[in-house]
Amino acid sequence: MLNATSSPTISYYDYIIVGGGTSGCALAATLSQNASVLLLERGGSPYGNPNITSLDKFGAALSDLSPTSPSQRFISEDGVINARARVLGGGSCLNAGFYTRASSEYVRAVGWDSRLVNESYQWVEQRVAFKPEMGPWQSAVRDGLLEAGVVPNNGFTYDHLHGTKVGGTIFDPNGNRHTAADLLEYANPGGLTVLLHATVHRILFATKARPKPVAHGVVYRDASGAKHRAFLNRGLKNEIIISSGALGSPQLLMLSGVGPAQQLRAHNITVVLDQPMVGQLMSDNPMNAVFVPSPLPVERDYGMFSPKIGQLSTVPPKQRTPEALAKAIEQMNSLDEQAFQGGFIIEKITGPISTGHLELRTNSPDDNPSVTFNYFKEPQDLQRCVEGISTIEKVIESRPFSKFRFDFMSVGQLLNLTASAPVNLLPKHYNSSQSLDDFCKDTVMTIWHYHGGCQVGSVVDHDYKVIGVDALRIIDGSTFNASPGTNPQATVMMLGRYMGVNILRERFANEDLEN
Repeated sequence: MLNATSSPTISYYDYIIVGGGTSGCALAATLSQNASVLLLERGGSPYGNPNITSLDKFGAALSDLSPTSPSQRFISEDGVINARARVLGGGSCLNAGFYTRASSEYVRAVGWDSRLVNESYQWVEQRVAFKPEMGPWQSAVRDGLLEAGVVPNNGFTYDHLHGTKVGGTIFDPNGNRHTAADLLEYANPGGLTVLLHATVHRILFATKARPKPVAHGVVYRDASGAKHRAFLNRGLKNEIIISSGALGSPQLLMLSGVGPAQQLRAHNITVVLDQPMVGQLMSDNPMNAVFVPSPLPVERDYGMFSPKIGQLSTVPPKQRTPEALAKAIEQMNSLDEQAFQGGFIIEKITGPISTGHLELRTNSPDDNPSVTFNYFKEPQDLQRCVEGISTIEKVIESRPFSKFRFDFMSVGQLLNLTASAPVNLLPKHYNSSQSLDDFCKDTVMTIWHYHGGCQVGSVVDHDYKVIGVDALRIIDGSTFNASPGTNPQATVMMLGRYMGVNILRERFANEDLEN
């Protein structure tokens, strides 16, 4: 890994990958075996930062609002507080660690080769996936789900199955996080250059005397603001691949002149290709939770629900400064420890069906675009949430879970307690427990599984090539039509490996690349 300040003003590679995130690292490691690869990451290294690597520090990176934080906060137009990664390894450096494959139905629907998919998952799992140790709270929730009729009991598995299961984790038994950056251990060092703090400002296209625009280079700036250019080597198989995530990929396409022409002109961006679907069909899987105060200690703290992460709607967005957060944390720390003894049971709806859109706010890749997810716009999404909360209610009232709740607190009281917490910026109903519809709307949060914006079939084809231009692909969660598995990170990493193998097969069509 090199700091981009040390990179030459002009350089040449067979493949240029924009974004060293969950898919980009797997992709770079694979392509480096048979080609020269430049991996450009706008953030820094995850290594040596305990806020990223240690399970005990989970949530600390998400609460870091500094300009060099591995997490960049944004608030959707819906009023839900969210985050995007800014670090080598991407979202796998920030998340809660859940590892699960996509279902076989998902794989079939997308049209992937199931054999290569399985091989690619295994390639990922050798480096980053582990069987978790079950704590008492987790065991009680599992047994409560089974008593509530969420069957069969699938035990421990990476597979996405109906019923109850214990999924995988990217935290090892010692509590150390293993991220997508670890997949770079597979890389051929002689074939890969990794640049950190390298922010790509635009893709360069050749347009003269060509039937359609051809991507041939990128412009990026280092931490000092110095401009660099990287170009593709001569060769029909060489490509630029954007792996900047569901916010970053559509944003970079637009900044490069590929997107809705009217919006691009409004930002004085030269239109390379009028592509109205860039930034459309954005989705975020709604997450809702119920907090259960417990007479017994539980194995995890507030984690992702802490004010430290920004679920702090009592402070208006413009006043949500590091100082305001520090004050809230100080107040939180001064409370009796028993006030925080308890845990959350969360549900995430599949899909979702509701979609929104993304628009540029500024011409800077450092700034967040404006994004609207339209949570629960489609009634079926809301109904699924209601069913999820109903299942949580059954778990709370189950016999295996009884030791973790106070008898004097009804489920309705628990719902109202949860709804009173400042989890988003939305107006609240008076008594959310009276209507699970209202509870779902009032307490909606993100589980950071947002996707779309460059979907297969509208922005990219089934080989992930950008429709209407040459030598440009997008390989990341922005291409997904729905979120795979319980957590998408395994599939995003798998996709990087899967497409890397396919691209090399295409590059050397007449050679044996099985090994």
